[in-house]
Amino acid sequence: MPNSNVANTQRFVTAPTTVVSAKPVVLSAPDRGEDLQVRVSAPATGGDLPIIVFSHGFGWSMNGYAPLADFWAAHGFVVLQPTHLDSRTLGLPADDPRTPRIWRFRVEDLKRVLDELDVLEASVPGLRGRLDRGRVAVAGHSWGAQTASTLLGARVLDSGGVPGEDMSDPRVKAGVLLALPGRGDDLTPLAAESLPFMNPSFDDMATPALIVAGDHDRSALSTRGPDWFTDPYFLSPGSKSLLTLFGAEHALGGVPGYEVAETTDESPERVALVQQLTWAYLRSALYPEDTSWRAARSALEEDPQPLGKLQSK
Repeated sequence: MPNSNVANTQRFVTAPTTVVSAKPVVLSAPDRGEDLQVRVSAPATGGDLPIIVFSHGFGWSMNGYAPLADFWAAHGFVVLQPTHLDSRTLGLPADDPRTPRIWRFRVEDLKRVLDELDVLEASVPGLRGRLDRGRVAVAGHSWGAQTASTLLGARVLDSGGVPGEDMSDPRVKAGVLLALPGRGDDLTPLAAESLPFMNPSFDDMATPALIVAGDHDRSALSTRGPDWFTDPYFLSPGSKSLLTLFGAEHALGGVPGYEVAETTDESPERVALVQQLTWAYLRSALYPEDTSWRAARSALEEDPQPLGKLQSK
């Protein structure tokens, strides 16, 4: 029998529709050393479609995260998934001269996707003219969440603790950040030495966002426990919500894909909850009159044995 937590939240989600998808859509990127490949997924019908640009975790590609991308597209969003340079499908060697700047290339990938909406829109038959370019969100998992967070206002601190370049993007109105790493001063010595870009400041991450963390997510990069992944919620200003998933590890039950080897906490019910709550959050964040998020929060709060808990500020 399905967990009542999931059953309750299903009440506010719209019925799924047929999805059309195109890949790879290739965007010219001469300064990147490799053209940018993107997957475009969209509902087969409907107009004024809001947009989600999704950044994958380390090693993944536009082909991953089907549990999220397919769900969002089937419920009214156009989902754009670029393949970053760290993808295993590209096979960049560790000594590639671009490696130290891959984190910046990732951010530029997301911005390039937004710059090239005309090209992406034309790649899917029948999609032209159906995008609502005023309703754009970013989302990401793990390293992808850090990438997405920079468009929301997070900044990388230098070795002296001074915030680096502001790479926020005014086109982005909301975000979903899944398993987003926390403060850089809690990195292990090896991580601090080899991954200096993992030293974020959330002081200026003011764009509304839902942060999703697992209470069993223990990173080898951090000296802290699962609470490290809640830093983005507690240390950022503005309208934020935190979904803490009980029993969830870094894959949050399996959001990268179905039956993938690195999912050590596989839970279809947990993934279903993430699908529904992220959808509801983005619907309400992009459409202030929409009540989906309010209904979802009430459903979760009413459940006596929830899969997770919500906090908002």
